[in-house]
Amino acid sequence: MKNTLSIHQKISLLAACLFTVIALVIGYLSIGLAPVIIVGGSALTGLICWYFTYLRKPVEPGIILPLFILTVAGLQIHIVEEYLMGFAPAMSRLFGIPWSERSFLMVFALIGPVIYTLTSLGLYYKTPLAGFVAWFIFIGPGIAEFTHFIFPLISPDLLPHDPRPLSADIGGIPIPDMPNFYFRTTGRYYFPGMWTAILPMIPGCLAVYRLLIKNLFRIEKAVGLR
Repeated sequence: MKNTLSIHQKISLLAACLFTVIALVIGYLSIGLAPVIIVGGSALTGLICWYFTYLRKPVEPGIILPLFILTVAGLQIHIVEEYLMGFAPAMSRLFGIPWSERSFLMVFALIGPVIYTLTSLGLYYKTPLAGFVAWFIFIGPGIAEFTHFIFPLISPDLLPHDPRPLSADIGGIPIPDMPNFYFRTTGRYYFPGMWTAILPMIPGCLAVYRLLIKNLFRIEKAVGLR
């Protein structure tokens, strides 16, 4: 018998799809294409994983909630390093995008924790939409943080061979003190957030394994036994 979605599940699916599209458009208009590819790719992947798992069968809070809390706790520590080392201005120089420290703090340090708190409550009550947010976090900070290890190898859009901090207007927005972390210029393999990127990755990857891969193994095993 075909497993159809209930009205509540369909509304949650529509809301998640709308959120993904709107976030991609706003992100592209605000900070450009490169970060949107990373964040948008995580959102789309999370949406697909959520659709085939939590949306159809919510996971018990005792399983998903600890993984989510550990992931966002690691993420917040990671964001501290990013802020202290100048992640937003470094990304601005790397990709030529107008990403100010103020907008970085607003999204990741202020609005983000509110969303994480409400998501934790939603996971406790098995709210479908909370599962979508959790999957987005598991895929984004959980897996996509590996990009921090790639950024030092990419030549910046703005004065890649000048090691000095750069202040400039990008898209009419003044971005001061944009550091250069290009490895070939600085001789130092580092990018803001690299040291703590592993913190959200460990529970995030564990969540992907526990909620998706392990279940796929179980399904394959069950099918093989028939």
